[in-house]
Amino acid sequence: MMTAHRETTRRLDLGGVRIGGGAPVSVQSMTNTNTADTEATLEQIRRLKMAGCDIVRVAVPDKAAAAALPEIVAGAGLPVVADIHFDYRLALDALDAGCAGLRINPGNIGAVDRVKVVAREAERKGAVIRVGVNAGSLESAVLENGKATATAMVRSAERHVALLEDAGFESIKVSLKASDRQRTIDANRMWAASHDLPLHLGLTEAGTLLTGATRSAAVLGELLGEGIGDTLRISLCADPVQEVFAGIELLRVMGLRKTGIRVIACPTCGRCADRFDVASLAGEIESKLAVIETTKSMTVAVMGCAVNGPGEARDADLGVAGGRSKALLFKRGEKIGAIEEGRVVETVLAEIEEMLFK
Repeated sequence: MMTAHRETTRRLDLGGVRIGGGAPVSVQSMTNTNTADTEATLEQIRRLKMAGCDIVRVAVPDKAAAAALPEIVAGAGLPVVADIHFDYRLALDALDAGCAGLRINPGNIGAVDRVKVVAREAERKGAVIRVGVNAGSLESAVLENGKATATAMVRSAERHVALLEDAGFESIKVSLKASDRQRTIDANRMWAASHDLPLHLGLTEAGTLLTGATRSAAVLGELLGEGIGDTLRISLCADPVQEVFAGIELLRVMGLRKTGIRVIACPTCGRCADRFDVASLAGEIESKLAVIETTKSMTVAVMGCAVNGPGEARDADLGVAGGRSKALLFKRGEKIGAIEEGRVVETVLAEIEEMLFK
């Protein structure tokens, strides 16, 4: 799918990840562990990194969480952003720990002088600050007749950005999130039309795995298709690793990420109900392939029967099409043999390893 021309935004560097200025759209997620539990947090970050996560955010609600940050930053293997609210001293602790960025709402960390202290320290450490605006927590001064409209969200972001810019800080990115599609789209369009600060896209409180991914794709896909957005998070009430899988797949669908292994599968039907378990095989293959890091692009097809299966499998780099007791294996359009049903997964994985790494 072709997207519109990408909006030109300010180039930032967040711990080695380029953001804005035409850089690839990066995928973010947030840990859901107790940050003070260093071992659990680092284990989850390891899984996120294996899934393809570019940037990870961790909650820092108290001193115990802040005390864990040096070890987390040292062991993460990807840029760590500290999520800070209310206590500006936690932001300073996060910067001292080496966090590459902060997610703050300057309006809720105290007086202007405290915002300036954080901004000066972030500038000194080379960190990025994300001004995170959420429709559910706007300041009363920007509401329109008491309502958190898209315009009110933009005004809130502008007020908070101004606090940082007045302190001489410019390494800023912005997010404008609501829990509904239209306000989120409208707010981000308005911002992109008049500002050059990079945008982090997301739909807040999107929902559980299936509903949240679907709703997020409907919003973020439209914005990305208009060339809007520099980073994204698919916020899900689920394992954060699923956020990364969903984000990467969305970028592939939009034509914004060309590398990696794409699994396609038929929707299943009565023709293969008792002969070939397409859903289980496709799910197992996809989960195993998701953690393979590659700069190459590959399509793997898992098809159920002889009606559409062989044709679709032939169009893929590698494909299997089910039969009564065996599956046919195709490689770049050529049938290369038959596989016993119980050996489909191991055979596909072995073929992919051969194609990618040998």
